[in-house]
Amino acid sequence: MSILHDTLNTQAETLRTKRAALLKERGDTVLGTVAIEQVLGGMRGVPALVCDTSSVSADEGLRIRNIPIMELTDISPEETFWLLVTGKRATAEQLAALQAEFAKHYTIPQYVVDTLKAMPKDSHPMAMLGAGLLAMERESEYRAAYDKGTGKDKLWQSMLNDAVRLIASMPGLAAAIYRIRFGKGDVLAPLTGDNDLSNNFAHMLGVSNDPTWKELVRLYLVLHSDHEGGNVSAMTSYVVSSALSDPYYSVSAAMAGLAGPLHGLANQECLRFIIDVKEKFGGVPSADQIKDFAWERLNNGQVIPGYGHAVLRVTDPRFTAFHEFAQKHNIKDDNVQIVQTIFNVVPDVLLAHGKAKNPWPNVDAYSGSLLYAYGMTEFDFYTVMFGVSRAIGLCAQMVVNRMMASPIVRPKSLTLDELAGA
Repeated sequence: MSILHDTLNTQAETLRTKRAALLKERGDTVLGTVAIEQVLGGMRGVPALVCDTSSVSADEGLRIRNIPIMELTDISPEETFWLLVTGKRATAEQLAALQAEFAKHYTIPQYVVDTLKAMPKDSHPMAMLGAGLLAMERESEYRAAYDKGTGKDKLWQSMLNDAVRLIASMPGLAAAIYRIRFGKGDVLAPLTGDNDLSNNFAHMLGVSNDPTWKELVRLYLVLHSDHEGGNVSAMTSYVVSSALSDPYYSVSAAMAGLAGPLHGLANQECLRFIIDVKEKFGGVPSADQIKDFAWERLNNGQVIPGYGHAVLRVTDPRFTAFHEFAQKHNIKDDNVQIVQTIFNVVPDVLLAHGKAKNPWPNVDAYSGSLLYAYGMTEFDFYTVMFGVSRAIGLCAQMVVNRMMASPIVRPKSLTLDELAGA
């Protein structure tokens, strides 16, 4: 991976120097206070992590390297990784070189396929994803470099090699899980002569031959790639990798967090709600029917899945990107029409209701319905799709953190009695 190594060599030294200077010159600067409600509330809003790759603001949404995500909806997953790691857009030459490097790893080892096939037939796809990643840990150059005594200031180079291999292997691993777990036939080989990661992923899944399916897969991988450092999956990988664990360990741990209903499973929960609405009304309901139904749910103490976000106070721009995709390609699937009707009606209902801090939709309100529209109807696989994308950001964060020689994460814990006496 000389092209990325060459690009990052100077940056690694700059990051370490910048970090050291901050510690020396401003190390005792207080960033804020921590209230007991934050400690008991999951560290909500506590500034405690460094994440240079992306940021999320309440009034704007996701920025990747300070570029709004809506300005990046036409790029590839490979270019997304380059941008996340280097902070710059790749040139055509750099992107071609990176894609060629990724393509070396699109075919996953046979022992990984054998591992997946050996698992119980009813295994959850996310459990299979974690198992597949751990099986591939034997490929880690990072662990081998550490075992050989490579200095900590050089470990980022083997971390980068692992990151490229892991990200490139994820589509083949996920596609194998899809085809094995749901009885879709033989595991498909990557395309011959095509180095494009999203094209290969769309092909290996075997879901659709529609050219716009490849476009959706590309968009999906870009939009879900990174979301700063404090979400469950990103923070998990941050903590695990801070112990100098290799990316296979770190990403598999992150996937376990992503599998939680309060994190990565949200997209399938949103789609399940949409399908329930469709069944209740025997098709696509009118705006008035949606309005009455929304008020009924709210008055019964229920929520509208996909609406509201822990950070955002505006419509998630990733939702907008999917919405524009559906309009551009004239997707008239019933579920997509219901999503659009809900979007036109529910925010006003939530505002009138008055209890929602954010009446606007997040990305989960749309993503599952588009996958379903193209024929991927297996809900339990949706979080694996999310995981393939999120691995791009997780690996980028790990490389950058290792470049700046971040230390092991070790916050202080307190007992309830200690908090009571604070």
